[in-house]
Amino acid sequence: MSEPSIFVDSITYSYGKQQAVRGISFDVAPGEILGFLGPNGAGKSTTIKMLIGQLIPDAGTIRILGTPIKGHNSEIHRRMGVCFEEKNLYLQMSGKENLEFFARLYGLKHPETDKILQQVDLWNRAKDRVSSYSKGMRQRLMIARALLHDPEVLFLDEPTDGLDPVSSKAIRDIITQRAQEGTAVLLTTHDMYEADKLSDRVAFINEGKIYALDTPENLKQSHGKRTASVRIQRGEEILETIIPLDDEAAALKLRDSMSEGRVLTIHTEEATLEDIFISMTGRTLQ
Repeated sequence: MSEPSIFVDSITYSYGKQQAVRGISFDVAPGEILGFLGPNGAGKSTTIKMLIGQLIPDAGTIRILGTPIKGHNSEIHRRMGVCFEEKNLYLQMSGKENLEFFARLYGLKHPETDKILQQVDLWNRAKDRVSSYSKGMRQRLMIARALLHDPEVLFLDEPTDGLDPVSSKAIRDIITQRAQEGTAVLLTTHDMYEADKLSDRVAFINEGKIYALDTPENLKQSHGKRTASVRIQRGEEILETIIPLDDEAAALKLRDSMSEGRVLTIHTEEATLEDIFISMTGRTLQ
């Protein structure tokens, strides 16, 4: 089994007397997407800042690509891509000029800026000033900048927050493609749908602690309650019956319910990641 691209063991961090991260541990394998799911202030961004060297943990161990990390590390930084929620782009430059400038900072002599701009669907606006870009376009340019040097590890902080559905899907497609090519991705979000759609595994984080770490499917199967909703019409009356599918008599109850009138709809329902998060932490994701 290969070594994790990201390895974290019992890290903590405090802002003064306020402990933001409380001894969390996890790892991310090459080609895996790990979603950090939690509300604002849960410790997600603080964790990423420790992993990329902006903050030094008070305790614990971090290894990125096998190298211990405790603050800035130029060699490892050249092998990681980072995209924060804040847009620190140069607005008076064009999209292409932004990428070319950061390529020089990375020491890239022949950056594939055109290819990256095509991947994020910005090629037709490559020469326009970033000040004229929409929020979604700026976010796609941020993703392009994070991918410019072909990183082995990718850190994404709320990559689709506040974006329209088209821009969100475009960014999710890019993230999935990078993972399929072997990049380890750590994604922080408070968006349940995004975490479920993208992540191979998710970690529930709240008040600086990890409450659960597993695949979305396993969490829903282990902690959720599966039900079927049967709507029938009997004369002029519309009746709906909710049947727990984990009940041993579920099949009989479904048969009996469907025999009581004309079946209009049958829907199965399962707990969402947000439902499970709330049951574990007592907090919503917003």
